[in-house]
This record gives sequence, C-alpha cells and structure tokens, in this order.
Amino acid sequence: MNVDYRDQPQQSRWSRGLCHGGEDVTACYITCFLPCITFGQIAETVDEGRSSCVNQSTVYGLLFTIQCHWFYSWLYRDKLRQKFGMPEEPCSDCCVHFWCYACALCQEHAELKHRGFNPSKGWTGPPTVAPQVPPSMFK
Repeated sequence: MNVDYRDQPQQSRWSRGLCHGGEDVTACYITCFLPCITFGQIAETVDEGRSSCVNQSTVYGLLFTIQCHWFYSWLYRDKLRQKFGMPEEPCSDCCVHFWCYACALCQEHAELKHRGFNPSKGWTGPPTVAPQVPPSMFK
C-alpha cells in the first residue's frame, strides 16, 4: 500500500532533539552496539516495506566496515525529513550522520514511533488512527 504523506498534517519540527532520541533505552542500546539493525528498521519503514530490514542492515554493516555508512544513512534521513516536511536540524543531514550517526539513528527511530510507526516491528502499513467517537455517544 502506497501512502501519500502529503495528505497528512505537516509538522515543521522534529519531535525530539538530536541528543534526546535515546528515551527508548532498548533502541538506544541496539543502536550503540549494532547500528546496522536500527538503520535497517528505519530504512524498511521509510521505504514502506519496499526494502527489507535484513538487506538494508547488511548494506549498512558492510559500509560500516569501511567507514562509509554515514553516506548511506544520510540519504534515508533526507527521505524521512521529506516525507514529514521537517527541516535539516541541527545541521545538514550529511553532517549529522557523519559526526553523530548513533544519535541521528536514535532520533529517526524515535520520530517514526512518535508518528505512529514501530520500526522495531518493520513495515506493518500506515499508522492506524484511533476511531473517532460520534458526538451522539456523549449525550
């Protein structure tokens, strides 16, 4: 299912700062020790299931061995920002992933969770919206 994110309300800011994405301790630990897993989860979610977490993690891991992982991951940060209309903060996506890749991945993972996705579970479709209760039920 292809979702057009332009139909959703745009949020102009990240829900958390670059250094505040680690509130999900499990995701933070996984990112610190195995960043390729977190990246794979983010990439699969951003690609709406068109790529697999395993494939993305493998590519990231191979690039990590030659210290070029930041180049691949900043492309996905850009895709994520474009989908939700967010600015490049605190500097360009490339610089964020070059200097602080772990913080960037934690922030992106947290942002997807904030928007109703669960990257840890992979792509499961667009986030579900809570059903609206008709006004007549309150009378």
